[in-house]
Amino acid sequence: MTFFEQILEWDKSAFFFINNKLSNPFFDFLMPYIRDAKNWIPFYILLLIFLPLKHKTKGWFWVLFAILTGVCTDIISSHIIKQNIWRVRPCGDLSIAEHVRFLVAYCPQSSSFTSSHAANHFGLAAFLFFTLRKYYGRVIWLILLWAFLICFAQIYVGVHYPGDIIGGSLVGVLSGLLMSKIFNRYWYISKKKDETK
Repeated sequence: MTFFEQILEWDKSAFFFINNKLSNPFFDFLMPYIRDAKNWIPFYILLLIFLPLKHKTKGWFWVLFAILTGVCTDIISSHIIKQNIWRVRPCGDLSIAEHVRFLVAYCPQSSSFTSSHAANHFGLAAFLFFTLRKYYGRVIWLILLWAFLICFAQIYVGVHYPGDIIGGSLVGVLSGLLMSKIFNRYWYISKKKDETK
C-alpha cells in the first residue's frame, strides 16, 4: 500500500468514526440543520446590515471584501479543484453505501474534494476573525467554532470525508487571510475613536 493509499484509508476510517461511532439522536436531528446553508441566511443578512451601520464606510468595504472572499473560495474549490480532482462522495460510493449513514435528502453529484461548504464558511470565518478580532475581542473566536460545526456536520450526515473538509478549510483560511490582509491595509477596524470615519 502506497503512502497516498494509506492516507485515504485513514480518511475513510475517520469518516466512519464520525458518521457511525459518534451517531446519536440529538446529532441526527441537529447536524442536517446546521449544514444547510439556507438556515444561515439570517446570520449573513445581519452581518450585511450591522457592519455598515456600526462602522460606516469601513463597514461597506468590509461587506465588499467578505463577498469577494466568498467568490474567491467558490472559484478555487468548485471551479478549479473540483474540476480537476475527482473523488466520489461517501454518500455516492456504492462500495461502502451499506455502511454510510446518509441523513440528508440529496447526495450532490459533484466531486467530494474539496468541500465547498468548508471553503466558503472557513473563508468567511477567517476573514471575520482577522478583520474584527481587535474590535470584538475573544467573542470573535465563536465564528471559528461556527465554521467547524458546519464542516463537522458535512461529515456526520455522510456528504464528505474529513480529508475533503481539511482541503476546503485550507482553501478558505488562506483566501480569508489574503482578503483580510488587503482589507486591513486600507480600512483597518480598531477601537480608535475615529474608526467610523
